[in-house]
Amino acid sequence: MSRAGALRLALIVLLGAVGLWAFLHRSALDVQSLGAAVHGAGPWGPLAFMAIYAVATVAALPGTVMTLAGGALFGPAAGTFYNITGATLGATGAFLVSRYLAADWVRARLGGRVEQLIAGVEREDWRFVAFVRLVPLIPFNLLNYALGLTRVRVSRYMLASYLAMLPGTLAYTYLGYAGRAALAGKSGLISKGLVALALLACTALLPRIIRRVRAARAPHASP
Repeated sequence: MSRAGALRLALIVLLGAVGLWAFLHRSALDVQSLGAAVHGAGPWGPLAFMAIYAVATVAALPGTVMTLAGGALFGPAAGTFYNITGATLGATGAFLVSRYLAADWVRARLGGRVEQLIAGVEREDWRFVAFVRLVPLIPFNLLNYALGLTRVRVSRYMLASYLAMLPGTLAYTYLGYAGRAALAGKSGLISKGLVALALLACTALLPRIIRRVRAARAPHASP
């Protein structure tokens, strides 16, 4: 079997396993269930959480739930690291599935937006990947598959995704941490709530700022 054929077979098996896992555990993605899984894994808990996050992302399950859970379980600093790592691994898995297995299906789902993405990556390479991560023109889960249709290198895709997803991940991780602190009745709730709101506000304003910067630079861009 050729290398390409072996990779395709491995991806088919992986996709089937992910789909089966997502079906069997579709109702278990909440803080209590994830907390039980993490604590049950002992010292391997963080790795288990990142693996679950990655699989959930490939299966196109809601990432916000996972991110909030990461903040609640691990706190703002470690939670952000585990969340962004799991999300990036999952986004890369979806990217590879699209590139080597499901290109036709993804094209059918995207319609005319495919050419916009391909043209953007051809023009700006990893910078366009970062842009569409920060300015969500396409829903996150579909975007992971959509970018697999472009010719961006996997390493650049991963790095751009990791860095561009970091602001939103930090905001929602802290929100999960603040929510868990509120439920536990810990002190400093007002300050934690204000920080969470400030991070969410910055995340909401960031796409508008980026659009304005790009629009201001457009007339000066080289043809």
